[in-house]
Amino acid sequence: MTLIRPSRRDILKMATAAPMLGMAAPAIANIGGPDGNQPSHFRFTLGEARMTVVSDGYFTAPLSGVAVNADPEEVRAYLEAHFQLSENSVLNHTNHIVIELGDAKVLVDVGSGKRIYEDTTGNLLENMEAAGFAQEDITHVVLTHAHPDHVWGTRDDFDDVVFPDAEYIIGAFEHNYWMKPGLVDEVSEGFQQLVVGAVNSLTPIQEQLTMAEDGHEVAPGITMIASPGHTLGHMSLHIESKGEQLLVLADSSRRAFLNFEHPEWVGSVDMDADATVRSRKRLLDMAATDKMAVLGYHFPFPGVGNVVKEGGAYRFIPSLWRWE
Repeated sequence: MTLIRPSRRDILKMATAAPMLGMAAPAIANIGGPDGNQPSHFRFTLGEARMTVVSDGYFTAPLSGVAVNADPEEVRAYLEAHFQLSENSVLNHTNHIVIELGDAKVLVDVGSGKRIYEDTTGNLLENMEAAGFAQEDITHVVLTHAHPDHVWGTRDDFDDVVFPDAEYIIGAFEHNYWMKPGLVDEVSEGFQQLVVGAVNSLTPIQEQLTMAEDGHEVAPGITMIASPGHTLGHMSLHIESKGEQLLVLADSSRRAFLNFEHPEWVGSVDMDADATVRSRKRLLDMAATDKMAVLGYHFPFPGVGNVVKEGGAYRFIPSLWRWE
């Protein structure tokens, strides 16, 4: 009896024919974590700018808070079909970026510190050190909005200000909303913790804080864009160098697939639903039209890609990295 040894070409032919033979291709859904450490940072260039995405970690959020203005079964079906759902929760990565352009070293947001989400977040400082950044290197810190996972890291474990030599910048409307006297007594009980946390995080940096309006130039080539909705004074960023452009979306789009294919769906944490949708579509239109790269704070690490417009919706295309 002759032993038949299929060649690589034969194997490829059989793989191609498998669907016709009724053989279902295997699907990988919720892969597990590694035995060792996860990547702490990822570098790329944009014109003459040196960009480093630094992780603060991850946290999970309940399915009930995703797309609250849509049919729950349709939302569940979408997330399951796109491998984005695990035991009624969704995973949120936290992608910060350090922008080195000219004399500026700009960090976007400071993460949650060690005050929330236990051990899965609060890794920003450690990962920045692994990426070669000392705290005194940072010249500017942009705060896109005052939610816990973006500003509660302004203080360290000893309540000292992190990045004490940096200029902190936040949208004036955002700052004034959270710091309004008596706000904590005006909001729902579940929202009060967010108000107290925002006040506790913004108060220590008041002497370093600059209030920004739409179009504020953080440093040459780095501009803030008003994108209200997720919070009432939410800001995004536009970076340009040598004709290359990047939009830092922050939380204007929180999910790399769902918010693109269903830009009209909003979450329970989006404070103004209509404004959220308007800001999201405006930024994604900008990115698609001008072929800008985008960075999503909660997108799968490292969270950088491009936008393709398809009718009234969009597609997120993860960037293909170069290693040379």
